[in-house]
Amino acid sequence: MARESNTSGKRLNGLIKRNSDSRDKDAAAIVVNHWGEAARAFGQIQLTGDQLRAFASIEGSDDEPWDVMLQTLALDETSALKLLAQRTGLEFVPEPRLSESSSRFFELVDQEDARASSVACYEHKAGAFVIATSRPMQPSILTMLEDTLDAPITLVLTPRAAVASLINRGYEQRGDLVTEIVEDIPLDQDAIEKAAGAIGGSNDLLAQARQTPVIRLVNMILFEALRRGASDVHVHPMEERLSIRLRIDGMLVDAFSPPLSLASAISSRLKVMTELDIANRHSPQDGQTTVRIGQKKIDIRLSVIPTIFGERIVLRLLDQSQNELDLSAIGMSKKLQTKLMDCVERPNGILLVTGPTGSGKTTTLYAALGRIDRASRNVMTIEDPVEYHLDGISQMQVNTKRDVTFATGLRSLLRQDPDVILVGEIRDPETAQLAIQASLTGHFVLATLHTNDAPSAIPRLLDIGVEPYLVTSSLVGVLAQRLLRRLCTTCNGTGTQNGESCEVCFGTGYKGRLAAHELMLMTDELRQLTAQRADGVTLYEAAVNTGFEPMKIDALEKVKQGLTDEAEVFRVLH
Repeated sequence: MARESNTSGKRLNGLIKRNSDSRDKDAAAIVVNHWGEAARAFGQIQLTGDQLRAFASIEGSDDEPWDVMLQTLALDETSALKLLAQRTGLEFVPEPRLSESSSRFFELVDQEDARASSVACYEHKAGAFVIATSRPMQPSILTMLEDTLDAPITLVLTPRAAVASLINRGYEQRGDLVTEIVEDIPLDQDAIEKAAGAIGGSNDLLAQARQTPVIRLVNMILFEALRRGASDVHVHPMEERLSIRLRIDGMLVDAFSPPLSLASAISSRLKVMTELDIANRHSPQDGQTTVRIGQKKIDIRLSVIPTIFGERIVLRLLDQSQNELDLSAIGMSKKLQTKLMDCVERPNGILLVTGPTGSGKTTTLYAALGRIDRASRNVMTIEDPVEYHLDGISQMQVNTKRDVTFATGLRSLLRQDPDVILVGEIRDPETAQLAIQASLTGHFVLATLHTNDAPSAIPRLLDIGVEPYLVTSSLVGVLAQRLLRRLCTTCNGTGTQNGESCEVCFGTGYKGRLAAHELMLMTDELRQLTAQRADGVTLYEAAVNTGFEPMKIDALEKVKQGLTDEAEVFRVLH
């Protein structure tokens, strides 16, 4: 196995060299036959004997034979690699994802050598290093890799840009510049100005992104955001300044304003971290990465859009160690918990959780899943993104680039004999139909939907295209929720302590959030109105008449308990 991965590359190069030697030895007719025979060995990579004969005389054919071959055939890289994969049996992997097991490669192989040869490891399994390359015709390099790693390698074919991304990510991790954020970095205006002064004005975006001061500055920003419990970081370039704001407990607050000249450096650094194209500054991009602070693991999702003053960046931060997946911890009353779990423990049907983006719907669903007996029930999810990891649950990530959508993923999950299915979001007719059908065929389905209140979920399903009789047959109930800021227990909501700004809530008077809920259970009257395609107002009134308590009642109860105040309830629910 140690030399098996090099065989294809040696064969391709050997064919060329052998026929090049024969040119001086054989008669002209025999040489032509040899070149034609060699060309046919390339299969669907349709080389002619004449092209192969001229290959050795082309500049660069010794150093970069694969690149020269692409130029000779006028083939695009991806198509050529796919054809080569078919011919040699090697796997074509368009977007390999870096795993922690690959770190040994980046410790042993020099970075410049990896870049020059376009090779990178993305996984180490079964004792072998899985090497991605965009230059397969370099057997001597592959042999040297095996010697350096002292282990066999498995070769996969990958486009040049994806290999470069692996190299960037792998060597950044090796230097502990991405995965480890130093906890003792103070962040204030002096620290920002000091870091800014040390950042050079290089025109090379990649070089700029790797400067230690840039790395340190971005690490400081991330650490400060996490220290203050921010869910998002906004990097907003304006005409004359750069604003960095944090979303804390649902509210955007100004954090600091680095010099505007640092905008491109910060942008480049964040793109390197999340494996995006740093040279692309004219179209939106999305990426993701993971950083660590001590034992904490923080998932970061990055969105970049071009604006007239530069690239606007938003980072979504998810600190999994801080999430309390418990219905009591998120503020649900005991009475409501009993009703909710009565729904969740049913063998079939569908339960919807509604609310705007960022209202904690997924957290509530996972808190409910945490109470399910996962030993006797097969629990599976399809999400975008997977935000929580719960033992005993199989989770699928939406990946539109590989045609894994909510609909296609849900269709696959149904073949896995599930008992309980969580659908991250119902956003199109196909997903809605599949979720409803699953709930009618012996599965219990939990899903989220974007509506303003619980009764509005029914008209929303009908608008999507679900037939009324399917809704009346499957829908068990609808839980709607909003998040309210909790009063700070240190300063009792005043924002001050001992005459100074409260250090716990940073002077806001609020620290943390809790949810206000309303649960509408389906009744015979609601089913009749659904069959008649009644509007949201009619359904709301009918629900209230049968015992439904609107969210505002739950919110005001939390005010009485001293958990929040009326101003916050008015802000969220007025």
